[in-house]
Formats: sequence, structure tokens, C-alpha cells
Amino acid sequence: MKKLKYSDITPENYYINRRNFIAGSAVFSSMIASGLTQNEAEASISQLSPNSLQEITNYNNFYEFGTSKTDPAKYSKKLTTIPWQLEVDGLTNKKGIFDLEKILNNKQLEERIYRLRCVEGWSMVIPWIGFPLKKLIDQMDPKNEARYVAFETLYRPDEMRGQRYKILDWPYVEGLTIEEAMNPLTFLATGLYGKELPNQNGAPLRLVVPWKYGFKSIKSIVKISFTSEQPKTTWSAANPREYGFFSNVNPNVDHPRWSQATERVIGEGLFGQRRKTEMFNGYEKEVGHLYKGMDLKKHY
Repeated sequence: MKKLKYSDITPENYYINRRNFIAGSAVFSSMIASGLTQNEAEASISQLSPNSLQEITNYNNFYEFGTSKTDPAKYSKKLTTIPWQLEVDGLTNKKGIFDLEKILNNKQLEERIYRLRCVEGWSMVIPWIGFPLKKLIDQMDPKNEARYVAFETLYRPDEMRGQRYKILDWPYVEGLTIEEAMNPLTFLATGLYGKELPNQNGAPLRLVVPWKYGFKSIKSIVKISFTSEQPKTTWSAANPREYGFFSNVNPNVDHPRWSQATERVIGEGLFGQRRKTEMFNGYEKEVGHLYKGMDLKKHY
């Protein structure tokens, strides 16, 4: 993972002096496990420089509220997120419907600062609050036959105005292999910038998979299923030529309508400075082994 600056994490004074991000971080542990020295891991994490809260919460793709980048912030205020329940089913020994509050009661929340790379060619860096998905999966005790994890977004057209139109096949669904889901970097976010997750960013529970294009990080999750077969995913079903199941960030595999070799950095320069896109969004050392021997142009 290449070095990014961490020093000015936020313009908000309360956040500048927060505890050291590295201490107790599962990300740090995963970097050490992947072969980085302690100094290399510290250097990588210490130079992450998140976008501003204003940028992160007002420039979003969340088609459930509309297709404009400003629609989610404008139209998501009426979304009811308390109470919230999560259904777990499929190949698991602990099927059921669980109150999110109870799920979070025994989870130690962490800070994770991750790059976000959109398939449209723009990027941000976001400081998330949450916990590794692996912790929830372990708790739900999937069966040995479970090879994939499927996710489903809330379907509530009375509060999510975009769902009143056939933009996509609602509800939004996504999926990962079980190995991807269990990777230490895969994260369930419940907040950002030390605050509760805003509605427009996927409140109250969203997936964050930093080495994949942003649409894989499904928002406002209400259901998680363990399956033996590769699950349907919304964008792959809508246009399989342009959006594959894996959708790993890869500068060497262009979108059919544009290059993925560079990205526009939100917040840098009048029109956004462009930078070279990194393989797996800069997380190759942590996740590259998941795709060893795979043809990444075929399995995009």
C-alpha cells in the first residue's frame, strides 16, 4: 500500500487529537501478517489523508435516493434507521433476525481509514468507524458449504424515493466470496469521522471493501445470506459486460466506456487532481493472494 498522508485528518478540532489510529488496529495487524515490517506498516497507515466531512457526505452514489451525487444528502433525511434489524439466513447455524443494537453491543468499534475508488473514475479517502465483517461471520457460524456471502439493502420506497423508479432491480444486492468476506480489511461501518453514519452514506450499517470499486460496498444492509453458489449482484445483473462479480480495482482493465488507469481525486484542485490508479486500490499486499492464478481480465 503506497504512502498517503494522515496528518490533517479533519478540520474539526475534536478529531485532530484522537487516539493513535495504529494502536489495536486490525488493519495494522493484517499488514504485519502480510509480510510488511512494523515500520513499513506504520508508515503506510500514518500517511492516510481523508477527505473533508463535507465532501464525504455530499458527494455520493446512492441510487435509492436518486442518481445525482447530491441527491442522497438531499433526500435521505427522512430515512428511519432506528430501530434496525438484520436478517441472517442460508448456510449458517444461526439463522434469525437480530436487532442491530444487540449486534453492536458486544463489538469493539475501530477506526479504519480507507481509500474509496469509484468505478466512474473518482476517489476519496474516508475515516470509517465500525468492525471487521469477520467478527460477525464468526458469530453467525456459517456451515462448511458456505462459499459466498450475499447482502441486501433496505427496500422502502416510501422513504427511498429512487426505488419508485426502475433505475435498477430493487432491492440492491451484492456479494463476496467467503474468503473476501473474512479478509481482515473487509469492514462493516456504522460511522465516519467519529460520528454516526449519515443516512446518505449508508446508515446504519454498510459494507466497506476498500480494494473493490465502490458499488461493491453495499449500503443500509438488512440481510446477510451464506450461499454455496455465486449470488446475484445488482450491477452485474444490470450490465454484466461492464460490471463483473469481483469488480476489483484494476488500472489494467478498462471499463468499456473509459480508462481505469487514472482517477480524479475529489477535493484536490478545481476539477480534482488525477492520480494513477493502483492495483487493488493500493491494497495488493493485503489481498492479492485471494486472486492468485486468476485471470483478472476475465474475472473482472
